[in-house]
Amino acid sequence: MEAIKDTLKNVMQALETKKKGLSQYDPQTLLEQVLTKKELRHIKSHYFRRGILSLDIDSSTWLYQLSLKKEGLLTQLGKKNSSIRDIRFRLGG
Repeated sequence: MEAIKDTLKNVMQALETKKKGLSQYDPQTLLEQVLTKKELRHIKSHYFRRGILSLDIDSSTWLYQLSLKKEGLLTQLGKKNSSIRDIRFRLGG
């Protein structure tokens, strides 16, 4: 019979491994891979549902700038996670 200490250790290791595997699909992690640090300072992910990634942008200037890059971002994000079908920007955050 396995000791509780060993059981807990195994469960925690399994959870940590699972967490590391999912982090590559986290929208924030994906954004960090395709955007510059300067752009990331102005963006906050709002939600990711049904293939739609919603981002809060802190100013209208950055909203316009990122809107111009939307198709390129979709292409880059789609290569990393095929479940992303659209990006929606909104002012706020």
